[in-house]
Amino acid sequence: MAPIFYNPLDPEVHADPYPHYRMLRKEDPVHLSPLGFWVLTGYEDVATLVRDPRLGHELQGPMEGASMLFRDPPAHTRLRSLVSKAFTPRMLERLRPRIREIVDARLARARETGYLDVIADLAFPVPATVISEMLGLPVEDHEQLRRWSGALTRTLDPVMSPDDMGGIASASVAFSTYLSDKLSERRSRPGEDLLTALLAAEQEGDRLTPVELFSTVELLFVAGHETTTNLIGNGFLALLRNPSQLRRLREDPALLRTGIEELLRYDSPVQLLIRTVKEPISVRGRRLARGDSVLLLVAAANRDPAVFRDPDVLDVGRPEGRHLSFGGGIHFCLGSALARMEGQIAIGALISLFDEFEFDPDPLRWREHINLRGLESLPVRAA
Repeated sequence: MAPIFYNPLDPEVHADPYPHYRMLRKEDPVHLSPLGFWVLTGYEDVATLVRDPRLGHELQGPMEGASMLFRDPPAHTRLRSLVSKAFTPRMLERLRPRIREIVDARLARARETGYLDVIADLAFPVPATVISEMLGLPVEDHEQLRRWSGALTRTLDPVMSPDDMGGIASASVAFSTYLSDKLSERRSRPGEDLLTALLAAEQEGDRLTPVELFSTVELLFVAGHETTTNLIGNGFLALLRNPSQLRRLREDPALLRTGIEELLRYDSPVQLLIRTVKEPISVRGRRLARGDSVLLLVAAANRDPAVFRDPDVLDVGRPEGRHLSFGGGIHFCLGSALARMEGQIAIGALISLFDEFEFDPDPLRWREHINLRGLESLPVRAA
């Protein structure tokens, strides 16, 4: 029998990874891939190790230019504390009316034409507008920022081609130049936004270095819309494929809260987390050595039948809220509450505004990313 291993480069896996995950969980839930990293697919293992301080990022010492996503304490703690106050429940509740306003404006044309591309017309512009306004970046720059963001997020993939790395380098330089101009503007004309707040932190001494300022703003913009775009797109596709569940949400809007959690579990916007072993650790009899790379497949863990009954079935009323789509431990997604709110408002508006949806399921075009799973487009006729 041929060896079984995680292969994200297989086109069939890219189109639908969940049968592949099911096989890995059953046959070899902790294995060393020929691509050079350990792969974990079981819920218990992933949930435990995502919180284990023996796994981290900074093996050879502080990575000064990296964002907090790739930092360990104490640098991670310091950087996260600087931006966390922008994502408190009180601050986010203030955004709710604005998010509804953006969603309504994005759906106004669809109400007239009976047609929309769920990604281009809703799933991307809503979170991109929200995070842009929070940061103080011009909304008209969205499309250019999206192209840079698409390249930069390839750094989250476990495998990259030379072309990917070239695109990442080009996007990083262009985005840094762009941010430099915007930060210069804010230094001369402070505003009521995150850019101004982060500049103030930079000016307080060693709390935020200039390099950390750039990496933090870049992370906030990219993370502030990429995953939510995929949540709305993947989530609505799942509802189109499961009309009985869409009908349940329409008939009982109170289910939107648990429904969004189920959509996050069912087709996670973030498929995996990458860590480095800082201290040797044993998992199910396998010894992971210092320096080994580890892929924690949260999307596989989210369908573990040991935790979720009938895990391949979409159930918007599912009571278990234990999915790992926002990660865990110190790197638990800072913007999780904002993403949930945007997802609830956007999908809730679609369901309440229209009674019927038609879409062509073949072919669906998925973005080339391995980690951030999302559609290129989702054209829908709505009535």
